[in-house]
Amino acid sequence: MTRAIDTTMVSQEAVDEFRRVGATVVRGVCTPQEVAMVERGIERNLADPGPMFKVASRTDDPGSFVEDFCNWQRIDEFRDVAFGSRAADVAGALMGSSQVRLYHDHMLVKEPGTRQETPWHQDQPYYNVDGLMNCSMWMPVDPVAAESTLEFLAGSHLMGWLMPRSFMDNQAKWFPEGSLDELPDIESNRAAFDIRGWALEPGDAVFFHMLTLHHAYGVPGSNRRRAFSLRLLGDDMVHAPRPWATSPNFDGLDLQIPAGAAMDHPLFPLLRSND
Repeated sequence: MTRAIDTTMVSQEAVDEFRRVGATVVRGVCTPQEVAMVERGIERNLADPGPMFKVASRTDDPGSFVEDFCNWQRIDEFRDVAFGSRAADVAGALMGSSQVRLYHDHMLVKEPGTRQETPWHQDQPYYNVDGLMNCSMWMPVDPVAAESTLEFLAGSHLMGWLMPRSFMDNQAKWFPEGSLDELPDIESNRAAFDIRGWALEPGDAVFFHMLTLHHAYGVPGSNRRRAFSLRLLGDDMVHAPRPWATSPNFDGLDLQIPAGAAMDHPLFPLLRSND
C-alpha cells in the first residue's frame, strides 16, 4: 500500500518560498544512512553506466562532468531512497499535491577541476510532461560550496517557457529563432537579478520547479561534486509527447500513454498518495 504524504516533513516557510521563488532548501532531508546509500549507488552507477549515460563536458576539460538517468530499477540504492526517504513527502507538501509520482532519477558528477558550467535553463522544455505540479530534488553527497552550487532565478517559474538551447553550442534546435522569448542575460549583470543559491552539506537538498531557471558553475579545486536528483510529478502532470528527443528520452511511450493522460505506468511509480 502506498504511503500517505507526511506534510509535517517541511515547514510552511519552505512551502511559501517554493511557490513564490520556485526553489527552496531543506536541510537534512536525507539521513546519514540514506546519504551513504546514495553514495554507494552513485559509485555503482559510475562503475556500471546505464544506457542513457553521457559525458557532458568537453574533451579538453581538466575535470569531467558525467550524468546518467533512469537507473532506479537496476540500482537498489536509488530505488530505496526514492521510495523510502523524506524527499517524496517534502515534494508533496511543496506542490500541494495529493500524490507524488516518480518521473525519473538523475545522477550528476563533476570531478575536481571541472570547468564545464551548466548554463542557465529551464528543465520543462526538455521533458515529455506538462502541468504545474512538479518538483525536482537535487541532493549532494559531497559538501557543495556556494561557488559550485545550483543557483536559481527567483520567480522565473512564473515566466512561462523560454527558448531552450543546446548546452554545448547554444543552438535553438527545438523551436525556430524568435518563436519564444529568450532567457534573460543573467551573467552579464548578476546584481540586477534576484539569484538564490545555498551552500549544501550531504543530506541537504534543494527542491525546485521544472520551470525555474537555474545553472551551476564548474568545480574548482580538489573536491568532487556528486549529486543525486529525483524528478517528481504531482496531480496535474500529464504525458506530452514531443517532436524532439527529450532528456531523458522514453522511446515508444507515446504508444503506451496517450497525450494528455496521467503518467500512470510502471516506469513512473506512485511514491505517495492521500487517495
